Amino acid sequence: MVANNKSRLGSYTKTIVHKGKTFKTSVGDKSYEALFSGINKNRTLGYQIGQIPAGYDTRPDLIADLFYGSSLNWWKFCEDNNIFDVFEDLNSGTYIYLP
Repeated sequence: MVANNKSRLGSYTKTIVHKGKTFKTSVGDKSYEALFSGINKNRTLGYQIGQIPAGYDTRPDLIADLFYGSSLNWWKFCEDNNIFDVFEDLNSGTYIYLP
């Protein structure tokens, strides 16, 4: 069963070139993100709605430090807000869930 899921997710990868090197990734792939789009939709209990402040674009570590008390919680912030690509999803004024 796990092998089946692994091969299924493998079909959602795309090839990108970054600084002259070629990588395979699922980051930013809309069909991959759609698999997980509904996971946290009902998790608003206990959360407040906020906006990303100016100067915090593409910086989940700074946002986590500001709202979660530690930059090490950047992954929790991204998980709570269904953020897959910080360059695409973290812009000033974007609405986010806050603890």
